[in-house]
Amino acid sequence: MTNPPKILKTERLRLRKAKLSDAEAIFRQYANDPEVTKYVSWRAHRNLEETREYMRMCALAWDIGKAFHWVIETQDSKQVIGMMIARVNAEKWELGFVLARAFWGRGYMTEAVNALIAWALKQKEIYRVWAVCDIDNKASARVMEKVGMQREGTLHRWSLHPNLSPEPRDSYCYAITK
Repeated sequence: MTNPPKILKTERLRLRKAKLSDAEAIFRQYANDPEVTKYVSWRAHRNLEETREYMRMCALAWDIGKAFHWVIETQDSKQVIGMMIARVNAEKWELGFVLARAFWGRGYMTEAVNALIAWALKQKEIYRVWAVCDIDNKASARVMEKVGMQREGTLHRWSLHPNLSPEPRDSYCYAITK
């Protein structure tokens, strides 16, 4: 099993292993924002305790090697602005990401995703990095295209976005391989 780095740095960002003490910043920045959580696979958090419980789950997933969660923070102010996850399935890693609305449109997510993909594809045992996004989530699709991921097709009724619909919705599948 690959042991991912606990910290990845880019020009403007630092991705670091998520910890329980991040819960308050995550709740305040985006976890309860209906616009940010529109296309995620989890319900918008109603209170800080829900975010704390999520952070506990993140720590457990890392410890058992099932998924790795990184908080995205700015290098200069150390402000938490988002989060990334890599779900591990042998040689395939699935990415997910979320960014606080105040930081949209600045290229931060492209920078963060690019850094994680670059690291992952340097590992001899990782051959594929992939992600899905709702067909209406143009911003996420654009991030994946900017980092060189190729749209492989449409997955019909693939993703449940509980803040948008009670039924699974169509998603685009993107991937990059070596």
